[in-house]
Amino acid sequence: MIKGDTTDPKGLINDAYQIDGITYEECRSVFLDWALAVPVNADTMALIHLLLARHGQQGHPMTQVLTEGLTGMSAPRRRGIWRSRAR
Repeated sequence: MIKGDTTDPKGLINDAYQIDGITYEECRSVFLDWALAVPVNADTMALIHLLLARHGQQGHPMTQVLTEGLTGMSAPRRRGIWRSRAR
């Protein structure tokens, strides 16, 4: 893995897999930093699949975070106001 490739622009995901004892929370922070470094027009789902194929170690917290990153975001809903209720 070369730092600065299109899949992992800053090498953050690679580094996370190299850190012994990294926690789930730290991996979430790394994932956020990675997501901010990826170009806006990039297909993040495809990039995450490539990262999992490259690094995906069973039981590693970064693998869990990347897998969670594959789930689509639901539309945000406001709470506490009558308009937020489904009709």
